[in-house]
Amino acid sequence: MKMGTEKQQDAFTAIMELDILNELSTYNPVLCGTLPIGIDISSSDLDIIMEVQEIEPFEELIKKLYNKEDGFTIKRKTINGKEVVKANFIFRGFEFELFGQAQPVHRQHAYLHMMIEHELLQRNPDLQQKVIQLKKQGYKTEPAFCKIFDITGDPYEGLIRFGVEEGIIMG
Repeated sequence: MKMGTEKQQDAFTAIMELDILNELSTYNPVLCGTLPIGIDISSSDLDIIMEVQEIEPFEELIKKLYNKEDGFTIKRKTINGKEVVKANFIFRGFEFELFGQAQPVHRQHAYLHMMIEHELLQRNPDLQQKVIQLKKQGYKTEPAFCKIFDITGDPYEGLIRFGVEEGIIMG
């Protein structure tokens, strides 16, 4: 992203300025989502996913580091039977979403979705504008890909299934 589009470079600068990758290095932070793969729109946020085995200390660290940032919120949820922590805030014009769950980052859905989407974009460069157009019409990223590839059912599970079928990720 350091050498990418102007928006990618601005995001890189914001991430470096926050020092978020160092501050949270214990949790193996990985930037996911649409910006790294070039299918972002103006409302796209910066998703940073992490492996968090112990929720309490993670939640306290996030509060300590970012609670003074604009729009800071933090909450716990249960997704697919796993407790997760999600924090949001604005920094340098970017909305950050920090997401922690007790699963290695390379097995989390956000990471797998990004890997599948990136590979599909590599295979078919015309796809980028089609996805962006759908996103501008209000589609979230995964449902946009599912519409284009005629993947039925839950778009988040469907994209994973499609990625396995296409040999992009392991089942």
